[in-house]
Amino acid sequence: MEDRQDRDILAITTTVGSRADAERLARAILERRLAACVQVEEGLTSFYRWQGKDCEDAEVRLTIKTLPACEAALGELFLEKHPYEVPQFLCTSMRASAEYLAWVRAEVRAPAAGGEPDPV
Repeated sequence: MEDRQDRDILAITTTVGSRADAERLARAILERRLAACVQVEEGLTSFYRWQGKDCEDAEVRLTIKTLPACEAALGELFLEKHPYEVPQFLCTSMRASAEYLAWVRAEVRAPAAGGEPDPV
């Protein structure tokens, strides 16, 4: 019997300040095969405190569908490519249908122990 954890995918959400930034980040993630899909949602307004000031900014949310084994590599990519000094990096484990999980597994190249993606 398949363990529930064997059917989990990871959804990571982040926000950026523009559609162009969202597209750049999404393309970088997909180029490295660290996700099967990156959804981009415009039309958000974030209210937050930053460096002691109340802020209100338009943002674009990215939802990244990947495998749990890619979490660390995506964190590294965010350090390199994300435009924010402190990017949102929220991870949610989600149980996927067998068919959706098979598609994600086929599209993602989880990094090997050394940090590089497994060869295709």
